[in-house]
Amino acid sequence: MKSATDYLWFNTKEHREFINITDKVQSLVERSGIAEGFVLVSAMHITAGVYVNDAEPGLIADIDEWVEKLAPYRPDYRHHATGETNGDAHLKSLLIHHEVIVPITKGRLDLGPWQQIYYAEFDGQRRKRVILKAIGE
Repeated sequence: MKSATDYLWFNTKEHREFINITDKVQSLVERSGIAEGFVLVSAMHITAGVYVNDAEPGLIADIDEWVEKLAPYRPDYRHHATGETNGDAHLKSLLIHHEVIVPITKGRLDLGPWQQIYYAEFDGQRRKRVILKAIGE
C-alpha cells in the first residue's frame, strides 16, 4: 500500500470564494503513483468546505446564494460573543461539509462526467489549507 500527502494553501481575495481544485488533486494522484485507491480532500478549517459538483458558473452562484440564504451573515450569532464575527461561516461549512473522498482508478480521479472538486471559502482573506491524502496501490 502506498500513500501520499500534500497541502493546498489559500488566501482568498474575497470573503467567500469557490475554487476548482480538481487539477491540483489529480496532480497529487499522478505524483503518488497510485493506480487504484482513494484520495481524501479535507478543509482543515471550520469556516471552509470541500464538495463535488458541476463547474458551471450559474450553479456556483446558486450554491453561494443558497448557503447565504440558509446561514446569512448577521451580527446576532451567539458565537460572536467570543469576539469572532464569522458565525455564518461556521454554519455554511456545515451545509457544504468539510471533506470528500474520491476514488482513484487506473491512476486518475474517477469522477462523473461533470463532477469537479471545489474548495469553498466562507471566511476568507486569511491563510488556510486543505489536506490531500491519497491511499492505495
